[in-house]
This record gives sequence, structure tokens and C-alpha cells, in this order.
Amino acid sequence: MLPERKTLPHGIPSWVEDGAEYFITINTQPKGKNQLCTNEVADVLYRSLIFYQERGDLWLHLLVLMPDHLHAIMSFNRDVGMLKSIKEFKKYTARMLGVSWQCDFFDHRLRKDESYIEKAHYIRMNPVRAGLCVQPEDWPYVWENRPG
Repeated sequence: MLPERKTLPHGIPSWVEDGAEYFITINTQPKGKNQLCTNEVADVLYRSLIFYQERGDLWLHLLVLMPDHLHAIMSFNRDVGMLKSIKEFKKYTARMLGVSWQCDFFDHRLRKDESYIEKAHYIRMNPVRAGLCVQPEDWPYVWENRPG
């Protein structure tokens, strides 16, 4: 008997202030296959997130693409919600690019004791830790909309 995967709620509690920042990880399947790190795919991913941002669904602070997953720091419009925003993004990019996303995603709200700068540094260092580049500045698949 295999364990059942739990469904994560991804709701924004009413007591969380508007504009709260979330660390997001979205994986592709199968693990290890490069589906995200090509110039064409990266361009469509960036443009689609900018579309959702301009529409007011979310605000993208930082995005780092890895071959089989992405890391981001985002804020979400409470009326639209995190789940709907990510679901629409995944559905659109799967249809447009053929990206095979894993079900669900990981989110973690950045709290006062967690520094945006520390989390952004961790995300930017991901390609370095994976041996894909020597310095985070060398990795081409980064989009940032916040000084840091």
C-alpha cells in the first residue's frame, strides 16, 4: 500500500497582511529532464508571469528557473488567490510549451524573522549548488523585480 499524497491548502489566511511574500517551488516531471532552461521557454514563462502581474493576480519579486523546477518569491492578490494564480500559470504554460508540471507546488510564507534577502540569496545560489554555473550572476534564467 502506497502512502497517499496530501493535498496542500495554499490558502491565504485572513490574518495575513496583503502583499505578504511567499517562497514558491514548482517542479516538472520527470525529475532531471530539462524542460525550463531554454531561451524560448524562459521567455514564455517570464512573459506569462508578467501578464498575470499586469492583470493584478500576483506580483513576481524573483524568479529563478532550473532545468526541472522553478523557485520564486511572489505576492498574491487575495481575491484571486495563490492556488488559482499558480494553477492558471501552469495550465497556460503546459499548453503553450508542453511543460509537464508535477501536481501541486510548495509554498512558504516569508515571516518577519525571515529576511527576503536571505531567501533570495538561497534561490539565486541554486544553480551554483547544482553545478550549472560558478557565480549566480552567470545564470541567465533569472528575473528580478526588487532590488536586493
